[in-house]
Amino acid sequence: MLGDVRRRLVLVHGFAQTSRCWGTLPAALAAIGGGAEVEVDAVALPGHAGSELPALDLPGTAEAVGRAGGRATYLGYSFGGRTCLQLALDRPDLVEALVLVGATAGLEDPTDREARRAADEELARRLEAEGVGPFLDGWLALPLFAGLSEPYRYRDERLRNDASSLAASLRRAGTGAQAPLWSRLGELGQARLPVLLVTGARDSKFTALAQRLADGIGPTAETVLIAGAGHTAHLERPPAFEAAVTDWLARTPPRPPGR
Repeated sequence: MLGDVRRRLVLVHGFAQTSRCWGTLPAALAAIGGGAEVEVDAVALPGHAGSELPALDLPGTAEAVGRAGGRATYLGYSFGGRTCLQLALDRPDLVEALVLVGATAGLEDPTDREARRAADEELARRLEAEGVGPFLDGWLALPLFAGLSEPYRYRDERLRNDASSLAASLRRAGTGAQAPLWSRLGELGQARLPVLLVTGARDSKFTALAQRLADGIGPTAETVLIAGAGHTAHLERPPAFEAAVTDWLARTPPRPPGR
């Protein structure tokens, strides 16, 4: 158990979601204390509903999230995971442990990165031309999200987002615009930052990326597969995901300040 140590957990959502798109996870995390005080805070990404900030590049997004979240254990999903990884590298004083769900450290090959930038630009233009509703219809129909049940698609909640702001987020902080972070992963291991990398067993692409992230970070990183889940493991298989994460948190003390 966590004993009498107070722990703060900051949740960072994915692209075109909001800070309310977490299902039962906040309540499950708040219950891990076993008598200790555990605080869970879900923050809004810049350019998304609930944030007063415009869309920023990835380092700027990470800085804004760190400013809102303070020193804490950070859990980020997809775009939120890329943001939390950037934050852990740029502001290690703020991140006492890290949980990344369906995340990557970016695209190393310039040709791949340019192709992704072009794809993100096409999505951004669709958003601007069609609006959030039609965009979401196509977005949520992607095979990546096939495992989501209707309540956990959060379509109505996602409609709170603004089309031009989401388009700007894609252009400024999408995977195509991101400077790859693979060469810096060893910094997390050297700082002895505890890292948990979670993917759905059906999400082969991000499962391979999670293993590569773990290899780059070193022995302070662990991977876990959620059986029967795809990219959105926390919303597709909540009990299994919550059990895996709360078990890791309960046996993984926060990194002390100054390390």
